[in-house]
Amino acid sequence: MESLQNIECFVRSAEAGNFAKAARLLGLTPAAVGKNVGKLERSLGVRLFQRTTRSLALTEEGSRFLDDARGGLALLQSAVANLASAGGQPAGTLKVSLGTVYVRNYIIPLLPKFLASYPGISPDFHFDNHPVDLVRDGFDAAIGGGFELPPGVMARRLAPAHRVLVASPAFARTARIATPADLAAHPGILVRSPRTGRVPTLPLRNAAGTEEPVVLQPRLLMSDPDACCQAAMTGMGIALASMPQTLPYLADKRLVRVLPEWHVDAGHVAIYFPAQKLLPARTRAFVDFVVEAFRTQRLDRKLDATRS
Repeated sequence: MESLQNIECFVRSAEAGNFAKAARLLGLTPAAVGKNVGKLERSLGVRLFQRTTRSLALTEEGSRFLDDARGGLALLQSAVANLASAGGQPAGTLKVSLGTVYVRNYIIPLLPKFLASYPGISPDFHFDNHPVDLVRDGFDAAIGGGFELPPGVMARRLAPAHRVLVASPAFARTARIATPADLAAHPGILVRSPRTGRVPTLPLRNAAGTEEPVVLQPRLLMSDPDACCQAAMTGMGIALASMPQTLPYLADKRLVRVLPEWHVDAGHVAIYFPAQKLLPARTRAFVDFVVEAFRTQRLDRKLDATRS
């Protein structure tokens, strides 16, 4: 029977498009990945790839085998990981993608209790402010919001993904903004989308469901939302940033909301994980723990711009 590693080398090479990228994901050399794929081809008696010096292309047989092997590989890896858990408890490296604001403000405070409950799990956090491919990039889970659910991925909702207008207390007092139309006369400090490089154009919304465009005089454009809030603290203008980012600033009055009855609705923040029948025990433990922590701490309400 073919080894699990040979099959994984084939699947990751097919997903990555070459042996070098697959090798980085697997922690092997490109030569070792190519050798393992060659062993698999000889064992099966078919050619799975058409090789060039720069890339790989699946043969017809390779494409069929990939469809059959991918799901089975995930199940087998999960079964092995769960069986190998320390003392029957979840164990292993937990690779998670999430934004820095979530790590700093909402996840790190949970870690002492989580690690005390699951001492065999070693978190490996990657700071990404954009969606990642969980399967291709080898992530167990991701936390984020404002984007569509990709195929083969499940999600559990954590909180609304709301953005709000904020400014320094002094700026807000002198600006005297009463309606969204008043924004056009004031400088804006805006966050650029890490995916598109552009400023999102979702409208403001109030409790009645009325929508109005966000029109500010562009003053500063930034890719880091925390820097956006820091700039707003100096009085340079009005910032439009997410509730998770602005909440600490609002809590200690360093910033105040402008037009507090209005907000931008970008969907919801969720914890994402691969849609596997046999999810690794470490992933399920982390997902359940985070969801329960958000519920008991009522973070969904705190991050709701219509309630804060």
